[in-house]
Amino acid sequence: MNAKDNPSKYPAIGRLLTWVDRPGSATKLFWALAGLCVFLFLLDFTYAKHGHFTMEDYPGFFGVFGFVAFSGVIFGAKALRVLIKQPEDFYGDKAIDTEDYPDDQLDKAEHDV
Repeated sequence: MNAKDNPSKYPAIGRLLTWVDRPGSATKLFWALAGLCVFLFLLDFTYAKHGHFTMEDYPGFFGVFGFVAFSGVIFGAKALRVLIKQPEDFYGDKAIDTEDYPDDQLDKAEHDV
């Protein structure tokens, strides 16, 4: 029997997080995070802000600003990827994974799948 088939063999944190692997957990996690975001946005109306700039006083400004900034980082990375991407065989013969190793010098182990 694999450890994968027997959660009692998992470490403590692994047993605690087995709920993530169940069907429907991703949807529940998404809605929990969305609810938390809405709650924190509404909580932003409950105190007086004293920002350096007028924009900082608007409720939810930092949440929107963070979302826009993170989206900018993602789209910037996609654009940068187009500029600096190299072909898969860029290193050719000098790549370390093209070396041939003798089978008797490799420590191969059989694993259950």
